Amino acid sequence: MRPFEVFYSGDFLDATGKVATGYFGEDMLQTAPHVRHGFLMDQSPVTLGAAYGEKLYHMQLEPHHVAAADGIVLIRPYVRRAAFAKGADRLVVIGRAGVGTDKIDLAACTENDVAVFNAPASLTHSTASAAMLFILALAKRLSAQERMARSGNWGNQANVTGDDLVGQTLGIVGLGRISWELIRLLEPFGMRVLAYSRHCRPEEATAHKVELVSLDALLRESDYVSLHCALAASTRGFMGEREFRLMKPTAYFINTGRGELVQHGALVRALQERRIAGAGLDVFAHEPLAATDPLTGLDNVILTPHWLPTTHRVVRLVSVAMAEGILRAARGEAPENVVNPEVLARSGFRSKLARFAVNG
Repeated sequence: MRPFEVFYSGDFLDATGKVATGYFGEDMLQTAPHVRHGFLMDQSPVTLGAAYGEKLYHMQLEPHHVAAADGIVLIRPYVRRAAFAKGADRLVVIGRAGVGTDKIDLAACTENDVAVFNAPASLTHSTASAAMLFILALAKRLSAQERMARSGNWGNQANVTGDDLVGQTLGIVGLGRISWELIRLLEPFGMRVLAYSRHCRPEEATAHKVELVSLDALLRESDYVSLHCALAASTRGFMGEREFRLMKPTAYFINTGRGELVQHGALVRALQERRIAGAGLDVFAHEPLAATDPLTGLDNVILTPHWLPTTHRVVRLVSVAMAEGILRAARGEAPENVVNPEVLARSGFRSKLARFAVNG
């Protein structure tokens, strides 16, 4: 058998060296004795200690990581062109333990004959239900009610009266797996649903009782605006001052997609000046959100640390998808859900993958 070495990024571990979420598919990897796994310890909390938190969202794959592995599975580190400064004669696959691949230079991976795969369906329900949680919590004014209950000052109950979703308008920017799941989850609440999408066919929208409208119309008419479009050059920072001014003063803004879709300063001003009623945010333009960020001092926003959709169920789904991809590569087979599919026809990639066909 030809050994296949896979390394998981250091952010899989906690400060004691244990897997932080409790599972990464190790039982599946152990079914293939030729697959040896380890962790990128130089980027782990075990090695970095107190500096780990500061570096967590700035870490990137380095050339010595690429040189030492047949496969790499990562959560947060960037994969920039510089990672391939010394080539990638050995590395065959990179697994992205999640859905988004915007931190990975896919063109550079392809040019270096490295296939990148992800777990596209793993976060669909949990992200949609996280968006729904924000919508319900904002509608019911959950944060204000909770503060009042803890304060003992129950005499102002009328000032924290929430609302129901029945008859309200939900505006969804971007129609993909997560959006359709959110629409399904909210169907019993009797909301009108608007969507802005450049790809959805009108008949598909109509079949789901969704009205396709322009972005401006969506922002003007919606009581809840939820972002679900992909991060790309054309969408980066598209929610700015003008867009927030189009929203109703009674409307809420929800972002469980990507923080870079939003101009942070414009969002802060809209919330500070009460030009929108509030927001539920799991993602931010700059992560981690600084404790001194103006958002943290506002009472009309619910903040979570880009972790709300990550559940024990999701951890297992993602881990299984990553282990399956690694096991396929270790048998000389291409993983499923390759996000740079053009690499599959390249002779360099096929040659590297074929080294492990003896394990099939």
